[in-house]
Amino acid sequence: MIGIITPMFEFEIVATDVRTGARVGRFHTPHGILHTPIFAPVGTQATVKALRPVDLQKLGAELILSNTYHLYLRPGDDLIRELGGLHRFMGWNGPILTDSGGFQLFSLSNSRKIDDEGVTFRSHIDGSQHRFTPEKSISIQENLGADIIMAFDECPPPDDYNYVKESLLRTHDWAIRCRQAQKQDYQALFGIVQGGVFPDLREESARFLMDLDFPGYAIGGLSVGESKAEMYAMLDVLNPILPKEKPRYLMGVGTAEDLVNGVLRGIDIFDCVLPTRLARHGAAMIKGGRLNLNNARFARDPLPLDETCICYTCLHFNRAYLRHLVKANEILGHVLLTNHNIHFLISLMKDIRQAIVARTFGSFADDFLSYYPEPSSLAV
Repeated sequence: MIGIITPMFEFEIVATDVRTGARVGRFHTPHGILHTPIFAPVGTQATVKALRPVDLQKLGAELILSNTYHLYLRPGDDLIRELGGLHRFMGWNGPILTDSGGFQLFSLSNSRKIDDEGVTFRSHIDGSQHRFTPEKSISIQENLGADIIMAFDECPPPDDYNYVKESLLRTHDWAIRCRQAQKQDYQALFGIVQGGVFPDLREESARFLMDLDFPGYAIGGLSVGESKAEMYAMLDVLNPILPKEKPRYLMGVGTAEDLVNGVLRGIDIFDCVLPTRLARHGAAMIKGGRLNLNNARFARDPLPLDETCICYTCLHFNRAYLRHLVKANEILGHVLLTNHNIHFLISLMKDIRQAIVARTFGSFADDFLSYYPEPSSLAV
């Protein structure tokens, strides 16, 4: 066995849909139980934009994701550790997941240099130079104190076979080093399966990481420019390979149809900035697509965003008022639309769990996905 064993983390499967293999589970963490499948709102800077922790609790959020790269640069992981760790710092008592910083460094294509030992990069804030290694990433995440942490990986362009194969060797070596660097047993370290859109590389990555016996497995490098069909195909490859007794986390995926399709393919945990980002741009998530409140046709619309929704926003406000807030760039517009969008996804996951328990998820998924054309509409 390499690295820390985490006995306080237990994943139990409580129901499986016979037709699809989708499962409902409970993932026990030091800060509470995650009921899977689950969607985690993203709190990049130790805050989910426009919402208080109490608002997230009322919405039924059980897990929040925060960003290692951003918190390292500002305010600094040492400061967060000195102030009691990320849970106390942000006033959130539930489970937290932190990424490794790998994806953010991938996105800094013009200001970072990758070698076999790590990544040298310049801060997007002030241009100062920094370096991440697997050991550094684990050290930062241990300072932050999240319940679930990620191995440091390289997120390569998904469709360059030769480069993806080369980068896979780095990601696997870094996974070993992360396993060896981990010191805390109250954190579950997940390995990240890479491999682009290539079935053989995805399988190779999964089997290598399984030999390291991580307590859970993330799937990275998807939803980064490839088609939905390619993403689903990679999940189809991994579904029968990854161990069923451990949680699976699809990184950075958050459209409603992708959540349903992911659960159909064995995924347990999702996260994405999409619901908060859409809200800041005046869009609401609804079954079948999105409402763009910048559209003039909503200027006199007396209806709620969704007549079937019971979120605070839909119970108290109509589309005309929400459009007014959006056009006036009022902060309340961001708050109300974020509340609705996160409620929409958390409620969807609750409905999915109930359908799996009732063994009706296959028909639920067929009905739900019938509202989404291919490719999915971006506005209704």
